[in-house]
Amino acid sequence: MRRRHFFGVVAGAAAAWPLAAGAQQALPVVGFLGTGSPESEAFRAAAVRQGLSEAGFVEGQNVAFEYRWAGGQYERLPALAAELVRRNVTVIVAIGGNTTAVAAKPATSTTPIIFALGGDPIKLGLVASLNRPGGNITGVSFLVATLAAKQFELLHETVPNTELIGYLKNPNTASSEVDTREILAAAEFLAQKVQVVEARTDSELEAGFAALVQQRAGALVVGGDPFFLTRRVRIVELAARNKLPAIYPLKEYAAAGGLMSYGTSITEALRIAGVYAGRILKGEKAADLPVQQSTKFDLVVNLKAAKALGLTVPPTLLARADEVIE
Repeated sequence: MRRRHFFGVVAGAAAAWPLAAGAQQALPVVGFLGTGSPESEAFRAAAVRQGLSEAGFVEGQNVAFEYRWAGGQYERLPALAAELVRRNVTVIVAIGGNTTAVAAKPATSTTPIIFALGGDPIKLGLVASLNRPGGNITGVSFLVATLAAKQFELLHETVPNTELIGYLKNPNTASSEVDTREILAAAEFLAQKVQVVEARTDSELEAGFAALVQQRAGALVVGGDPFFLTRRVRIVELAARNKLPAIYPLKEYAAAGGLMSYGTSITEALRIAGVYAGRILKGEKAADLPVQQSTKFDLVVNLKAAKALGLTVPPTLLARADEVIE
């Protein structure tokens, strides 16, 4: 009995091994392309995985993941995207916003690419139209044309008497020039002086704040950029240390202690991108999936940060806030 049972187990296992190996080889692969590190991009990747889970895909069961991180070196992104294409991933999810989507596009005209970005995908050359992308790229866009200008106006309303407002931007970001023009136009309309500082690295970030202090800036607008988002805790600390009331593009900054933010939910956009990736895995084509647009933007005010700055937030602005952190 034992001998027959032993051979039965071995035979069963032998029969199962090819099936298991075949199942493993057959798993579709989702490639993640990020600008930062696994640690700094963890919340982005988690949002995409949530969307994939909602679409019925769980890592190790019916999908595998490949990650490529640029570590803040944006120039590496095209090569990293090409690596994912050579890896024969089923779909690439560009989780680093405009920069990763633009970098991924030249790598392939066939592998589907899903983005979640804060720019106009038509102007960025990613899709032919929002309703009919027409190629291998689609995703979620969450920027309205006046977002940077609106952030500037909200900050000006909060600190109306400051002589100089700083604008921190990363010139390597795809939408940098467009956002800068919006900021300068808003400043001209409000007769407000602006000091633009650029930062691509940690050392330039420190130098940028030093320049703002030297110029006696009284407030700060932080531009939308994946590198800045990965350094949000440091940026919030620098703003607090230098007594600079600042407005940020995403709620994650206010949650980290920043004064206020105006923008959409990046995690929600990435969740939708994950759902789209799941639909691609089920056989749909990127060309047939319309670019989804997020038109709701939230104003978040952190009263604890305001108190630390000795700042009184105007009641009219507080009344318009979607969320107040106390």
